[in-house]
Amino acid sequence: MPIRVAGIDPGTKTFDLVVLENDRVVHEESFETPVIAKNPALLLNKLNSLNIDYIVAPSGYGVPVHNGGEVRDPRRFTVEVLLLSSEEFVEKGVSLGEPGIWVYDALVKITTEIIKMYGERALFTPGVIHLPTVPLHRKINKVDMGTADKLASTFLAVYEYYSKKGLDFKNINFTLLELGYGYYSVIAVKEGKVVDGVGGTSASTGTLTAGSIDLEIVAGVGRWERWDVFHGGILDYSGIYDFNELLRRARMSEEPYTTLINHLVECVVKDLKKTLLSTPKSETVVATGRLSKIRELLELIKERLVDLEISTLKGLQGASISKESAQGYAAIGSGLAGVECFREVLLQMEVNGSCGTSVNYIIHPRALGFKERIRKAYVESVYSPKLCGYSLL
Repeated sequence: MPIRVAGIDPGTKTFDLVVLENDRVVHEESFETPVIAKNPALLLNKLNSLNIDYIVAPSGYGVPVHNGGEVRDPRRFTVEVLLLSSEEFVEKGVSLGEPGIWVYDALVKITTEIIKMYGERALFTPGVIHLPTVPLHRKINKVDMGTADKLASTFLAVYEYYSKKGLDFKNINFTLLELGYGYYSVIAVKEGKVVDGVGGTSASTGTLTAGSIDLEIVAGVGRWERWDVFHGGILDYSGIYDFNELLRRARMSEEPYTTLINHLVECVVKDLKKTLLSTPKSETVVATGRLSKIRELLELIKERLVDLEISTLKGLQGASISKESAQGYAAIGSGLAGVECFREVLLQMEVNGSCGTSVNYIIHPRALGFKERIRKAYVESVYSPKLCGYSLL
């Protein structure tokens, strides 16, 4: 009997839905994120019509592998553990009309309903920081080393190298560059395992997010809001939210657009170079995400990476419009459901060995209260929390 598994990628620009039947995409659909934020029932009704065996629910910053039947408090699990937020922040952000928090609000509503609808057939997946293949010393003071959707794209890439190109796992060495609409991430793969990552909020300046910023700025501002992670990037600063238009103006040597594009490209290249230290045999950068489809942007990056090849993915059989992350979500779910071709990759990447929370490895004394709050929420919102057997504090 074929197994039908759905994956949902809750992107800043679109929510993408992919349904896999064994190893073939049999349905894919893309919904504008503002539409889903205003009417989550559109996506839920679509899911009801697709005769799905399992679904990989949006997993935010990630969590050790769990199913919906293991979640005792769906809303708290989603708000605090998956999104590292709080009811207060979500409510306030929605009332202020913050688009990023609309996405959070929609994700909370959709995920809690998925848990009720599918129970044990609803699956949740980790981010990079939860993986045992990433050395402990690389996790210190990190939260976002690559969210669950970025890991999903990486899973798809490892699967494609293994199944389509026929490489042994020991020969699968690459750096994944996910160029999303709001964030970019860089993930290092060594011998078919994720060994390092720079996530969207810890990377350098992105498109919507400021990414990793000088602590003097943090200290100078003093108080920040949860939705500030959606601000400070080059699109946010310019007020132009069409990346192609920003490129066009930069091409005409208009300022500040030329400077902004140069800044973004150099940020990406520096983060790529830094991550290559963790996978020195890598000669390839695998580009995924919405902005990876813009050839001019890839060329600008390539000009500064003369010693590396940049490639893209073909995607799963039958896929034509869905993002790599949505396909990867469905592929991970299929592996968890026992589909053999994906299960081999799942075992190699040690996804089932994921543990802890996204904040496990914070050592800054000012953030220990935050760390404890999220850990407490995790322990209290699932029946059998998968805590790591090691801890820094």
